[in-house]
Amino acid sequence: MAHLLIAEDDELLRDALAAQLVHAGYTVSTAVNGALAQGLLETTRFDAVILDLGLPLIDGITLLCWIRRRLAALPVLILTARDGVQDRVEGLNAGADDYLTKPFDMAELQARLQAMLRRARLPAFGGSLEITEQGARSLRVDATLPRAWLGDEALELTPREWVLLGLLVANSGQVVSREDVLAAWQSAPADTPSSGAALASNALEVYVHRLRRKLGDSNLNIRNVRGLGYLLEQGPS
Repeated sequence: MAHLLIAEDDELLRDALAAQLVHAGYTVSTAVNGALAQGLLETTRFDAVILDLGLPLIDGITLLCWIRRRLAALPVLILTARDGVQDRVEGLNAGADDYLTKPFDMAELQARLQAMLRRARLPAFGGSLEITEQGARSLRVDATLPRAWLGDEALELTPREWVLLGLLVANSGQVVSREDVLAAWQSAPADTPSSGAALASNALEVYVHRLRRKLGDSNLNIRNVRGLGYLLEQGPS
């Protein structure tokens, strides 16, 4: 289930909202001010943020602008007592995905959250793709950053590994040809200044082997389909 960050300085509201969302199946972290929220966002992967505008230390609009610079695809729902039209316009123009005023109905908040999370996962919205398997850590790829995670752990990928992973995930269940990978590499940054033209015949196999090791805990396998290319599939190698 999605991991949410609630940035709210009202203790009663924050605790009640967190309890309700945990009961609904979400994983929830909370922050009592904007500075703490920013620190959590720098160290933890969240699927969405519920953001109060009247936060101490760093106010909500300032934090929202920071989120849009650093985590462009992260969904943000503003939850505030400011119900003026100009306040809504300011919040939405600063990059909020939705805006809900207090007091609010919990069922409506959850419906808006679910809709926001669904939109964030659609490619048309520049969102992320998550592959989840029972008993294994999920793989999440966010092409807008670009970054990828196994569970909550960020994957360290070179530019060519990122391109290879992106192609395999985008075509999950279908064969990606060697020619497609090599063509994508030609238009992507090289891993090192000296490797721009170093596409030897065995280079792709080396990168596939390295990527397999990095996906080792995900229960995903990159299968070599002889004569055709590579296929990302679930199950043992």
